[in-house]
Amino acid sequence: MEQTKILISGASGKMGHAVASAIADREDCVVSAGIDLKTDTYAEFQIYQNFSDLPEKPDVIIDFSNPAVLDNLLNYCLVNGVPCVLATTGYSEEQIAKIKKAAETVPVFFSFNMSLGINLLVQLAKKATAILGNQFDIEIVEKHHNQKIDAPSGTALMLADAINQSLENQYHYVYDRHSKRQKREKNEIGLHAVRGGTIVGEHDIIFAGHDEVITLSHSAASKEVFAVGAVNAAVFLKHQKAGMYDMSALMSD
Repeated sequence: MEQTKILISGASGKMGHAVASAIADREDCVVSAGIDLKTDTYAEFQIYQNFSDLPEKPDVIIDFSNPAVLDNLLNYCLVNGVPCVLATTGYSEEQIAKIKKAAETVPVFFSFNMSLGINLLVQLAKKATAILGNQFDIEIVEKHHNQKIDAPSGTALMLADAINQSLENQYHYVYDRHSKRQKREKNEIGLHAVRGGTIVGEHDIIFAGHDEVITLSHSAASKEVFAVGAVNAAVFLKHQKAGMYDMSALMSD
C-alpha cells in the first residue's frame, strides 16, 4: 500500500499529538516530520523549527499551529509544490485571501472544523433553513474551553455563513446584545460564545419560531475527531489538482 507522507505543522501542540496518534493507527499514511518551535521528540519522527531545515519534501502538510505561521507555510508549499491541509483558526480576511491565492497553484484543504459530524451539521442547517425560510429566528451558540482565544469560533462563523447563503446573504450577524436597547431584527443571525473549563467544542443552532423551537446540536468529546478528519483530508488531497477543497469535497468523494 502506498503511504502518504505527512508533515505536521504545530507538531508539539495538543492537536499535533492528536494528529500523530491518528496517523499511527493507519497503514495508508505516515508522519515524515514535524515543525514546531519546541523540538522535543515524542514519537519516531523528527521535529524541526523551520521549513528550511526539512531533509525531504512531504506529500502533504497538516497545519494545526498558529495564524502567524501561515506566510512561511504557504511559501514552502508554493516553492515545493506541496499540498496543505489548513486546520488552524483565527485567520484574518487578508490571510484567507492569501490562502485562496495559493490554491490557484497548489491543492489547499481549508476548513474551520475538520469534524465529519460538524460538516454534516452544516448540511442539516442548510436543509432546515431552506424549509423554514424566514419564519424562524436563528441563533448560534458555541462553547469552548477557557484557553481558546478567538470568538466567535471559526466553526460558528462557518455555520452562520452556510445559513446566510441559503437566505441569499440577506442577513447580518449580531455578536453582542448588551449595548442594544431594541427588539431583535428579523434579518439577523445571533452568534454567542461561551468559554469555560475544558469544553472541547459544542455548537447549537437554534431555530426559534412561533410556539416551537428546533435545535440542531453537535458536541465533540475529544480533539481526536478533528485529528482524524485532518488526516482523512491529507490522504484525499495528495491526489488532487490545485484548488480550494473543504469537507464537502471529502464527503462526496
